[in-house]
Amino acid sequence: MSLFRSILVADDEPSIRHILTLVLTDRKYEVRAVADGEEALRELAARDYDVLLCDVRMPRKDGLTLLREAQAAHPGLTVVVMSAYGSQEQALEAVSAGAYDYVQKPFKPEEIVFVLRKAEERERLLRENKRLKQSALPSLPQGHILGSSAPLQAVLRQVARLAPVDTTVLISGESGTGKELIARELHTKSPRAPLPFVAVNCGAIPGGLLESELFGHAKGAFTDARTAKRGLFAEADGGTLFLDEVGELPLPAQVKLLRVLQEGEIRPVGESRVEKVDVRVVAATLRDLGKLVEKGEFREDLYYRLNVVNVRIPPLRERREDVPLLASAFLHRFNRELNRDPPVEGLSPEAEALMAAYAWPGNVRELENAMERAVLLADGPHILPANLPERLWAAPAPGPATAGDTRVQQVGSDLSLKRAIRDLEESYIRAALRRTKGNRTRAAEVLDISHRALLYKIKEYGIDPDAEAERG
Repeated sequence: MSLFRSILVADDEPSIRHILTLVLTDRKYEVRAVADGEEALRELAARDYDVLLCDVRMPRKDGLTLLREAQAAHPGLTVVVMSAYGSQEQALEAVSAGAYDYVQKPFKPEEIVFVLRKAEERERLLRENKRLKQSALPSLPQGHILGSSAPLQAVLRQVARLAPVDTTVLISGESGTGKELIARELHTKSPRAPLPFVAVNCGAIPGGLLESELFGHAKGAFTDARTAKRGLFAEADGGTLFLDEVGELPLPAQVKLLRVLQEGEIRPVGESRVEKVDVRVVAATLRDLGKLVEKGEFREDLYYRLNVVNVRIPPLRERREDVPLLASAFLHRFNRELNRDPPVEGLSPEAEALMAAYAWPGNVRELENAMERAVLLADGPHILPANLPERLWAAPAPGPATAGDTRVQQVGSDLSLKRAIRDLEESYIRAALRRTKGNRTRAAEVLDISHRALLYKIKEYGIDPDAEAERG
């Protein structure tokens, strides 16, 4: 799996440009050749390249100046310089200034290919070293999947089988169950592990910008495109792209995504040519994509391309035996992050019983938030029921009441205005989704809030729009 795909050649000799273009294209590289340093800088600003192969001596802007300006503007760029007899000193100066290596003219084509392969191997080792350092950092429970329950272990066995292959995977599950953690596990256990894992929430990016974010854009492609932009697919080249909330993709972006899955190529916005990419796509959704297909909101051909294998993440209520283990891991993490001294030692028996009985509709994310609050509020060595969120132990919140309603006098101990407002907000969102048959754009208009704010609230409350639509 090649790390380097695109190479920019900068040399004022037409014969050198011609032979390098032929040799490198024959070895499956994408090559573009220019005649001087200024033209090379313009090309680097317009498109993304993995390698710059440049002569030391060129008119208008020499190779050393080009090297410094190119690396300042594109820090990840690998530069190899070429030097004729008599300019070896300049070549060594270029290497000390940041070039990977130099090749002396006249050279055999195999010498250039050999240097490129060495540079690629170095880049691979650097990325692997970075990954190993990151994986050695304490990360519980972030970046680690905790649980010994049978449902979770079944998922992890499925992940172990799928990780070594490039099959497209669709991860389904309620909000807060850890879909991104499963996607990361698929990546870290795969041959692509040394290469990038890029995650994007499709519901958090406005529809008009999503294509540019995913596929990039050329300079001048639209009003504010002052420079070329590298898309997330290009950033993930060789690695894995995780598309969270893939059901939120607008139809035009769905068409482009299907092309990537079928052809392995992208076309940046405003660009006339396509670029090859090698990316494994893992998608996730809390919506039923099959129902979106029936409604005409999601392409059927894309659905089948994404849903080659489905991995369903069980909600926390289906693996209650994992709650104590997760709670303990969160407790130790927040002891450290919140600088508790002395640290909280554990849960009281009463708090444990409350947590075991609770359904955790917000799943692991809700448990994480509850433990952060509890560690912050605990006065002694143990977490008490009073330190846990009210929803775990307080009486149910009252329904909406009008002035003079006798229920106002019957509220009892639960006088939390914040909770009452949250419950009312959730009920309004559910009602709007029922009225609009699950259409979030129309529901946002009914609620008089932005589409992004509605998506955030749906995720926060763990609401399934399709389920609400069925109740409507």
